Amino acid sequence: MTKRIYLAGGMTGIQHFNFPAFDRAASRLRDAGHEVFSPADNDRRLLGRAPDWVPQEYDSLGPWQSWAIPGAPGLRTMLGDDVAWICKEATAIAMLPGWERSRGAMAEHALAVALGHEIIYL
Repeated sequence: MTKRIYLAGGMTGIQHFNFPAFDRAASRLRDAGHEVFSPADNDRRLLGRAPDWVPQEYDSLGPWQSWAIPGAPGLRTMLGDDVAWICKEATAIAMLPGWERSRGAMAEHALAVALGHEIIYL
């Protein structure tokens, strides 16, 4: 049965905003036949970047704290898209290793639990 999976994990403070880990997990889940919403893919869309783009150090302010890209949307916009998809579209949420150290991923997890979504720990 195809699931509509939101992929959650830490980004802030992690090299390349953890895009490579999100990309690997999203690929595995899609190969298994599931629809996946990846915050890394959504960030690429919002930033106008290619589907395979990986942020570099010069794209970040501080040690991977926020975007240094002119016109980049803020956390409210990016996280707003994420939680809207969890609420309106997801049937499950997949948690990347280390998600417990991310305030955003912890909030996404709590939301998914409140909504009764299946929780998948990768």
